[in-house]
Amino acid sequence: MYYIGIDLGTSAVKLLLMDESGKILNVVSKEYPLFFPNPGWSEQKPEDWYEKSIEGLKELIKDFDKSMIKGISFGGQMHGLVILDEADNVIRPAILWNDGRTQKQVDHLNNEIGKDKLSEYTANIAFAGFTAPKILWIKENEPENFKKIKKIMLPKDYLAYKLSGTFCTDYSDASGMLLLDVKNRKWSKEMCDICDITEDMLPTLYESFEKVGTLKSDLAAELGLSADVVIAAGAGDNAAAAVGTGTVGNNRCNISLGTSGTVFMSSDSFAVDSNNALHSFDHADGHYHLMGCMLSAASCNKWWMDEILKTKDYAGEQAGIDKLGENHVFYLPYLMGERSPWNNPDARATFTGITMDTTREDMTQAVLEGVAFATRDMYEVAKSIGVAPKRTMICGGGAKSPLWRKMIANILNIEVDVPECEEGPGMGGAMLAMVACGAYASVEDAAAAIVKVSKTEKPDPELVAKYEARYQQFKSIYPALKPVFDIIK
Repeated sequence: MYYIGIDLGTSAVKLLLMDESGKILNVVSKEYPLFFPNPGWSEQKPEDWYEKSIEGLKELIKDFDKSMIKGISFGGQMHGLVILDEADNVIRPAILWNDGRTQKQVDHLNNEIGKDKLSEYTANIAFAGFTAPKILWIKENEPENFKKIKKIMLPKDYLAYKLSGTFCTDYSDASGMLLLDVKNRKWSKEMCDICDITEDMLPTLYESFEKVGTLKSDLAAELGLSADVVIAAGAGDNAAAAVGTGTVGNNRCNISLGTSGTVFMSSDSFAVDSNNALHSFDHADGHYHLMGCMLSAASCNKWWMDEILKTKDYAGEQAGIDKLGENHVFYLPYLMGERSPWNNPDARATFTGITMDTTREDMTQAVLEGVAFATRDMYEVAKSIGVAPKRTMICGGGAKSPLWRKMIANILNIEVDVPECEEGPGMGGAMLAMVACGAYASVEDAAAAIVKVSKTEKPDPELVAKYEARYQQFKSIYPALKPVFDIIK
């Protein structure tokens, strides 16, 4: 049987067709526009998502036996605000995860409602990207649109609604709205009251692997599919990608070195760190996860190579780096401010420790190590509350560098596994569809059967010791420079 995963991204929708053994049969991608109506704003039209998804579905399945397709699910960009009126019309373009217009509302939530209260209600504090501040922004700046709201949903849930007719979301994606009581897996009445909305405006909550409905009959006819094709709730993109790397069950980890960087740790039990340095969310496997997000990861190396060194020979620049754990140059990777663990938009990237004998290789090494050290910062927060995986999967563009993988393994002192197949949220979405259709009894069973490791980087005790000393130096730099960041913003 065949299963479809739909990865609704910020620049494109990527659709993946997979059989239940995990073999990927076809992948199709369709781009759509991103709009910036004002500086710092970021919007898309949900209608574009749907139109391109249907185009992509038709192309994805045109050369395959359509009777074999049993289920569809999703991994989607998180936090975006989609609002519909009583006639199910989209009221205004969706405000996306990377939109920065809500700082006033974030400050109100964190400082006037209070971080302690927010953490009590939702297990998290407010960030500009989260959904609740966007609702408050609409209320304050577009009151006529606010009055029209009948349904509030997240980006992938708009697709699920259009495909199945079910007004739904899943716990993992809902966790990033600042409206969900994460610990108790229900909407927070207190947050609804703060945002001046009612619970009937919010979708019905499902586990990511649950069936929410079947393909609408008219759409099934248009696509040439059975109306019995199952639509499963799906997950937020990070949780779906974690499913695709087998980061499910207790005490598992995935590190992503993409444009931004994440440390994603799955756990059977609920946990929140005292400073809310990590997001505490529900996971797509039915349990929980902690996630740290650094805003600049592989993008630091891209900036250094493309803009400063003016080269595309990334591998060549790394070839001369051979004195690991001995570099006296340190780099703070805060090109766009930082989220985890500092939650400081005014933080900035810096080089520290440059001397007359500093080489080009030292600088490049510092950039790669700085990202790895900042990754350890997030890992240390998780360790402080008892979540301490001994190995991790690694994915993203930066994970293609053997040198960077070696640094991660030795700076964090954990084994680093490279997945045989990396297809991100779309792969996780297809796996969730399999569980919803009964091909596997659980998400853990699906991951155990499908996700394979191609190679492993093991830490070297001597190098671990060298990097431990360097990390102790690194972690003193940001606190020392924070007062400087406060005045040069």
